[in-house]
Amino acid sequence: MRETIGFAGLGNMGRPIAANLLASGFSLRVFNRDASKAVPLTAQGATLWASPQAAALPGSIFITMLSDDRALEEVALSRDDLARALGPGGVHVSMSTVSPAISRRVSVHHARFGVSYAAAPVFGRPDAAAARKLWICVSGAGKARERVLPLLQVLGQGVFDFGEDPGSANVVKLAGNFMLASAVEAMAEAMALAAKNGVEDVKLIEMMGQTLFACPVYQNYGRALVNRNYDPPGFRLALGLKDIGLVLGTASESRTPMPLASLLHDRMMAGVAKGRGDLDWAILGQEVAEQAGL
Repeated sequence: MRETIGFAGLGNMGRPIAANLLASGFSLRVFNRDASKAVPLTAQGATLWASPQAAALPGSIFITMLSDDRALEEVALSRDDLARALGPGGVHVSMSTVSPAISRRVSVHHARFGVSYAAAPVFGRPDAAAARKLWICVSGAGKARERVLPLLQVLGQGVFDFGEDPGSANVVKLAGNFMLASAVEAMAEAMALAAKNGVEDVKLIEMMGQTLFACPVYQNYGRALVNRNYDPPGFRLALGLKDIGLVLGTASESRTPMPLASLLHDRMMAGVAKGRGDLDWAILGQEVAEQAGL
């Protein structure tokens, strides 16, 4: 039997990750604000607890997969309960898409209690999480990274180490999401250009996906844009807006001009303002088309 893991955050990504940990032989102690989301996991052997700190065992590994900086701050910083519960030798692994700044703050906070912190954000949608096809970035204290590596390896198809700075993995995650959103925007604009000039967008996307841009991002999002696959969402526009906001915040702190990120932020903000926040962020294609008068 592998060691017992604490886990908080059983949303669309957290549930399949937690299920895979159980299937890999880890014992799981879980917490979620909506306890009903834990039912499939408790049926598989997980135990449900009333708070994150209750789910944490002294000296154990505790994973959070939370929605944003505020949620991570509430669990890890607003009180000392989680750090005290983990205590010396404990490791907190945040798999959330959050700012590098909050990771660094949590790391410093936890160190006062002898708890190590590692950031391990992931690339992949819920279906990839379920299939153990995530790409995982990790950074933080060396001993923490070494301890959690076997755990991360059962969750994805590759783990990439970005060193001691707990915020580095978060920078990589934000950079990657920025590049994904930029690809969607580029395809949407190209499709609008094609349509306005009498070229079928599907033919454009099919050619590019087989030649110059023969990679999953352009192929999968290309199909979503052509077929207007916005619902159910794989990744909600509102979450994309949150992430691009984090990109711009990190860019501002490091004095990095990112004009394309500003454009994406405005584009996403417009979509959310129109009530499209719960649709897939491929809805950017609709925003571009409308602006082009299509």
